[in-house]
Amino acid sequence: MLKTLQGLPLEPPAFAWAKSKSTEGKVHDWIQSVERLDGKVDSEWDVVFFGVPLSRSSISASGASEFPDAFRKSWKGFSTYNLDEEVDLESLNVLDIGDVAMHFTDITKCHSNILETMEGVSKNFSRSMISAIGGDHSITAMLVKGIREAFPEESIGILQLDTHFDLRDLKSHGPTNGTPIRNLIESNSVRGENVHNIGLHGFFNTKSLVDYAKKEGLNFTTMRNARRQGIVNTVQNALESLAENVDRIHLTVDMDVLDIAGAPGVPASTPGGMLTDELFQAVFHAGIHPKVKSMDIVCLDPTKDHQAQPTVKAGTHVFLSFLSGYCKRGEK
Repeated sequence: MLKTLQGLPLEPPAFAWAKSKSTEGKVHDWIQSVERLDGKVDSEWDVVFFGVPLSRSSISASGASEFPDAFRKSWKGFSTYNLDEEVDLESLNVLDIGDVAMHFTDITKCHSNILETMEGVSKNFSRSMISAIGGDHSITAMLVKGIREAFPEESIGILQLDTHFDLRDLKSHGPTNGTPIRNLIESNSVRGENVHNIGLHGFFNTKSLVDYAKKEGLNFTTMRNARRQGIVNTVQNALESLAENVDRIHLTVDMDVLDIAGAPGVPASTPGGMLTDELFQAVFHAGIHPKVKSMDIVCLDPTKDHQAQPTVKAGTHVFLSFLSGYCKRGEK
């Protein structure tokens, strides 16, 4: 019986029921944080990730710096169980170590912090899958350079899912979200032939960028050809090609690879891109490959997203789909 009002008993409404705490796995309960562990963190984690809230280096006006926070807030809407793959992510130990410190105005300092963070995390969690949640695409160059600093004897390949080449000239554009792959090639961090870009399409790259890609031996598959070959086949072929030539592979997912209908919340949304299901399959199979040891998700702007947050949810789904593949490694 509920409390009385002026001496009259108040009965529970007819639709009331006794609530019990669910024991089903939820992402927000499953992922651990440094704060939740009171700073007592060892190196035995399957997956370690951090946020990179930087978007000042974006060519297009971007609020991609807001995605790490939106990403974490979205977890309550996701279970740890992947029905499509029949995988429960609760078997993985996943640690959120927070965000890289950003300078208010100095992009060079921000990039330096990203590089140093990736180097330190890669060394301290050398057996973990390292993931970064961006941020604009300029962060990828710093992440890969950080890996190079951590493992200078190892060669690195890149699997890039993107609408764009990201090969603009550094002399005229600087270290922006339009130049990370060229930055890595020209700094001798990655060889052009060890880059595979899947998802380019339409009228969103200039011929000069195509010419530069061909000159450097970069491998690229347009969205149309990827569909003809099959998205999964295209990804697997790229991974096998990379695995023959490099020691480790970094996956970079630019969310503008998605069609504008499925991802309105990106700085450079376009028609003709991947469907969300195609992207989820692509990253799932990337997660399975043993040489993929790091990944990032970039260029997702929650401030441009629709009210229901389809892009934010897609970005979180990408992360969980990749980890679903990672869970399957032992079965292959």
